[in-house]
Amino acid sequence: MKYLVTGAAGFIGFHLTERLLAAGHQVIGLDNLNDYYDVRLKQARLDRLTPHPQFRFVKGDLADRAAIAALFAESQFERVIHLAGQAGVRYSLDNPHAYADANLIGHLNILEGCRHHGIQHLLYASSSSVYGLNRKLPFSTEDAVDHPVSLYAATKKANELMSHTYSHLYGIPTTGLRFFTVYGPWGRPDMALFKFTRAMLADQPIDVYNHGQMRRDFTYIDDIVESIMRLQAVIPVADPSWTVESGSAAASSAPYRIYNIGNSQPVMLMDYISALEKALGKTARKTLLPVQPGDVLDTSADTRPLYEAIGFAPQTSVEQGVARFVAWYKGFYHSA
Repeated sequence: MKYLVTGAAGFIGFHLTERLLAAGHQVIGLDNLNDYYDVRLKQARLDRLTPHPQFRFVKGDLADRAAIAALFAESQFERVIHLAGQAGVRYSLDNPHAYADANLIGHLNILEGCRHHGIQHLLYASSSSVYGLNRKLPFSTEDAVDHPVSLYAATKKANELMSHTYSHLYGIPTTGLRFFTVYGPWGRPDMALFKFTRAMLADQPIDVYNHGQMRRDFTYIDDIVESIMRLQAVIPVADPSWTVESGSAAASSAPYRIYNIGNSQPVMLMDYISALEKALGKTARKTLLPVQPGDVLDTSADTRPLYEAIGFAPQTSVEQGVARFVAWYKGFYHSA
């Protein structure tokens, strides 16, 4: 089939595009290659994709309404996997307008493209951050997500609401993917694992927030991609019997679904650091700091609905995943 993958030069988008191409699909990859983090890393990912005859890269901005409309009109996609957007909780504190442009206007432009061109299925990136002030663990897609603690999280919640509207009004099948702390080879430099590895190899201290008293449901990239690959074939259908009063919060009378994609085994931040110390053969010097604005203390995914839908749930251990990241990092940056 013919796919549009937005954010194809990004962390998840790159890995997913490799899998789609390996499965014989045709992929148009959209990315604006912005400088939120090192563009050379994005370009290096692209350099692995561009030799493939079934891949075409388009440099473009989600917020460019005319360009996105033209891309849909000329390309005639069958399915869309929308992973592009402005990421990061802390960056949103100082750069709020970037989130409105990429995550709100950009998402609307993708929805409009799907509306006007008969897209079979739209899958899009949401985030575990939508759970906000929720303290009930594990986080369930049945839980209310009305109290975000960062603008980033609020835009992801808005994406879910916008998608439901288009599913309801126009019958577009949409699936929202609430990712839980994704890590692994080719990862993002703004994420903790990347920062910690770089600092430790340079014999520099690492910043540990909330004095390490945080738990995260760290989810390995291959498990994320496997989940998406399976879910893209599970197209939501309308359920006329569904009601707000008695139906699932993750479903609808419209062809709309929401899933958590997490490892379901939350790990203390200090244990994550221990796994990195083991992989590097070095002890970290830790600078213990208070919690940062916008951070949540614990995340844990209830993935039972995901398993029921696709017969798979993420399972890679932190020890395995961190070791694979370190091996990639040393090879890519020649730091061994």
